Amino acid sequence: MNIYILMGIALVLGTGIGFVVRLKLLGFKGESILEKSESTLKEAEEKANRLLRESREKTQRMQEELQKEERLKRQEIIKIEERLLQKEEDLEKKIELSEKKKEDLDKKISDVQSLKSELSVAADKQDQELQKVAALSKEEAKDILFKKVEETYQEELVSHLKRIEKQAKDEAKDKAKMIMALAMQKYAAETAAENTATIVQLPSDEMKGRIIGREGRNISAFERATGVDVIVDETPETVIISGFDLLRRYIAKISLERLLVDGRIHPARIEEVVEKVKEEVGDLIKELGEKAIYETGVVGLPNEIVKLLGRLKFRTSHGQNVLKHSIEVAFLSSTIAAEVGADVSLCKKAALLHDIGKSVDHEVIGHHAHIGADICKKFGLPESIWSIVEAHHGDPEPKSLEAIVVYTANLLSNHRPGLDQNNLENFVKRMTDLENVALSFDGVDKAFAIHTGTEVRVIVNSDKVDDLSALKLSNDIAKKIENDVQFSNQVKVDVIREKRVEAYAE
Repeated sequence: MNIYILMGIALVLGTGIGFVVRLKLLGFKGESILEKSESTLKEAEEKANRLLRESREKTQRMQEELQKEERLKRQEIIKIEERLLQKEEDLEKKIELSEKKKEDLDKKISDVQSLKSELSVAADKQDQELQKVAALSKEEAKDILFKKVEETYQEELVSHLKRIEKQAKDEAKDKAKMIMALAMQKYAAETAAENTATIVQLPSDEMKGRIIGREGRNISAFERATGVDVIVDETPETVIISGFDLLRRYIAKISLERLLVDGRIHPARIEEVVEKVKEEVGDLIKELGEKAIYETGVVGLPNEIVKLLGRLKFRTSHGQNVLKHSIEVAFLSSTIAAEVGADVSLCKKAALLHDIGKSVDHEVIGHHAHIGADICKKFGLPESIWSIVEAHHGDPEPKSLEAIVVYTANLLSNHRPGLDQNNLENFVKRMTDLENVALSFDGVDKAFAIHTGTEVRVIVNSDKVDDLSALKLSNDIAKKIENDVQFSNQVKVDVIREKRVEAYAE
């Protein structure tokens, strides 16, 4: 029992001693933490003071810069105000000077009018006095004077009139050439000759058999549906669509291309595709007509005329596309009309429609000029337009300045080099002959016929041809061209000799 009491007392004493020791240790730690806190607080205060000083210094510098900038701007404003004041003073002086000049001018005008009135009165009095003395009126005296002058100087007057007439014709001829040249320069568009065949590319030669079909039934159905001939020859991956009608060839080309993409090629499918393409081509024709009137700037045409205009895309004449030809004539007519003082808008509209009869001339009997005039009448276009359309080939003769302009522009377009198929072949042959003549001489590397055959540019080998030889060569080529080539204009021969020397620095 005593042992247990002693153990309890010992336990209590140990616990008390441990608690006292723990309190001492906690006291030491608290003092250390407090010292650290005070040190940290002091550092924070120093850092805050330093940042505050830096902020004040920065603020002061910014204020100084702003004040300096403000002073500069104020000085600029003062200078601007001074300049404005000076300009205002100068303007006021100019206004005063102009007002003074206006007053002087008004006074002079008044004096001139007064003097003019006095002279008119004096002239009337003089006429009256002369009439009293001569016993003749002013008109009678003028007739007698003219008759006397005519009798005395008749031969001289006739000679003078002939000279004036000749001079006027020469000037008119030169002026016409300038107008033509200007018109061609302003509308120097390329024109490609149309042919009678269209080429369709195939993805492979295997498609030729599918196009022909068993016993040729596919190709027969296609030709019946489109009205063209399909030529399948040994040319790799190519078939040819042949026909005189551009519209049929276009429908056939689009239909065949769609059948190739679809892959289903049989008579029923062929007829279905061809009919669908024909419907789409109707919309395309209207779009082509609208594009033409938009390109030329012509307005006020009925929808029926626009559709007929679009059909010209699929007509050819003299080897050229009629729609492109009509647009070209419209631009040429507007240029010529502006130069000669004709109605530009009327010329452009009539020129665009001058070949409208060709859109239906294969359906209606008659000359396309008269058919076109009837079409314009039918759809309510004024006589000023359909009379020009009717006369654009000279039958009947053009009766107005605008009709002559369109007639001339049409001739100009039809006779451009390279438009007609025969002219194109002759043109290409002539250009080739010119180049071949130049290439036949020793020392010539290259030869180019340019400017529609009016110039041959020859490039020579500088090692074989010197400057003196180049001069002789140009004369020899020109003489050979005169003897061997048929040409209507002067041909200029340019021989170019270039010596290039190279060196390298290392």
